[in-house]
Amino acid sequence: MIPHWLLIAFLLALGACVGSFLNVVIYRLPKDLSIVSPGSSCSACKTLIPFYDNIPILSWLLLLGKCRKCKAKISPRYIIIEILTALLFVAVYVIYFQTAFRRGIGGFFESGYLLYFVHIFMLAALLAASAIDLELWVIPLSICWIITAVGLLGAAVGPFVYDSTIIRSYDIFPVASAKVAILTAGALVGLIISLSLLFTGLIKPSYGGQNSEDVNQPDTENYKHRLEMLKEVIFLFPVFLCSFLAFKFYQNNISFADWWVDFTQHPVIAGLAGSFWGYFIGCGVVWATRILGTFAFGKEAMGLGDVHLMGAAGAVLGVWPVTIAFFVAPFFGLLWAGFSMFFKKTRQIPYGPFLSIGLFVVMILHDVVINWLQQVLYH
Repeated sequence: MIPHWLLIAFLLALGACVGSFLNVVIYRLPKDLSIVSPGSSCSACKTLIPFYDNIPILSWLLLLGKCRKCKAKISPRYIIIEILTALLFVAVYVIYFQTAFRRGIGGFFESGYLLYFVHIFMLAALLAASAIDLELWVIPLSICWIITAVGLLGAAVGPFVYDSTIIRSYDIFPVASAKVAILTAGALVGLIISLSLLFTGLIKPSYGGQNSEDVNQPDTENYKHRLEMLKEVIFLFPVFLCSFLAFKFYQNNISFADWWVDFTQHPVIAGLAGSFWGYFIGCGVVWATRILGTFAFGKEAMGLGDVHLMGAAGAVLGVWPVTIAFFVAPFFGLLWAGFSMFFKKTRQIPYGPFLSIGLFVVMILHDVVINWLQQVLYH
């Protein structure tokens, strides 16, 4: 058995290396540059950085935050991201496996490694998305899609690592009942219909399709925001309609319902359905706020990047954690607002970082939150 201190040291080093890669993602992804090649170079003199000047954390300190050749300053963001990522890797390991905060996940080398790596992947991706959002006010959708894919994969593979009853009992991965699975299947069909209508031009995208990864989007102030939200309501209508029709069909067709229960309660199918449902609910809570807020105030409320971000988190964590995280996030926003007022800094900040912090808090306090929720709902 590997000593805990040695594993922590390894995770610290691994986290710093991942943080170094995240810096590449943060710099290149918004510019639509390859994150694979060419190798890292100085943004000022374009000199390729040798391996000995590219050691996470240490190189920045040894070079005093300057390029070896041209002496141009290297942003402190690089070492901050590397340190934060390294601390995240260690913190999640300690909280999950060295404390009583999370029950049922097993030892790291027994079964817990799967949950650990799925969650740490999401947190690392959220860190990159938050850094980009802070700088450019945009959340790259590709990051959200990758998180979603990892969440679906984790939910599907989970039953091969954990006993399915353990997964359900301790909420290790998202799992769907037969009723939730039929709602999910209907929503997926509706989403395909909506995307097809959008692709063929039969329905129009809001804001002229500007809500994308393009960091040079035109200003949306000249748009009639309530009209743009109506377009999004039209886009979402097939999702709700198909989900409703699928559920009614399930209720009224006994023979199909019996087959559906047998089919969807296979652990892998139940996991995939639960992850997809978490995605829909994660998107839904933010999208509802965006639409209702825009209708109420006449200005665009929240961005579609936030919608996709919470959808991705829902695919990883499931319905209840992502919903609670959404309502936890504003408290961190209020703290920032108080800090900004006191120090007279800018009061505006993109919401993605607050959502990410809310998700992290709910993750580490998972059992506490679920127990509280059960008491509220059932007592």
